[in-house]
Amino acid sequence: MEFSISNISLLATIILVGLSAGLCFTWGNAVTPGIGNLDDTGFLQAFQQMNRSILNPPFFLVFLGALPVGIAAVLAARGESPLHFRLVLVAVILYGIGVVLVTVFGNVPLNQILDKTELAGSTLEELAALRKKFETPWNRFHSIRVVSSILSFALLALAGLMK
Repeated sequence: MEFSISNISLLATIILVGLSAGLCFTWGNAVTPGIGNLDDTGFLQAFQQMNRSILNPPFFLVFLGALPVGIAAVLAARGESPLHFRLVLVAVILYGIGVVLVTVFGNVPLNQILDKTELAGSTLEELAALRKKFETPWNRFHSIRVVSSILSFALLALAGLMK
C-alpha cells in the first residue's frame, strides 16, 4: 500500500464514518431501547442529559469531520477506477444526506425542543405529551442514520478492498 492522498483520505473517511456508524448502531441498539423502558420523566431527563453531553469536540470532529474528509476522498478517487470512484462518491453522498442532513433537520430540532423544556416544572401530562411528540419521530430519524451510516461504511470498506 502506498501513502497517497487517495489512500490516506479514504482511510480517514473509513475511520470517521465507521466511528459514526458504531455510535449510531450502539445508540439505536442499546441506548434508545434501554431508556425507552423508563417512565416519561426518567426517559426525558436521560435523553436531555445525553443530548447535552454528546455535544463535545471529539463528537463534532468525528460526526461532522467525516463529510469534508469524505469529500477529499471523493476528489482524490477521481484518478482511480470508475467503480472505486462511484463507491466512494455514493458512500459520501449517503453519509451527507442520510446522516448529517437527517441529523441537522430531523433529530436536532427535536433535541432543541427537549433541551428548552424545564422538565422539573412540567406536569406528568405535559411530560407524557412531550415524550409522545419526541420519541417516535426521533427514533424514526435515527433509524435512517443507522442504516445510512452502516451502508456508507460498507461501501467505503468495499472501495478500500478494491484498491
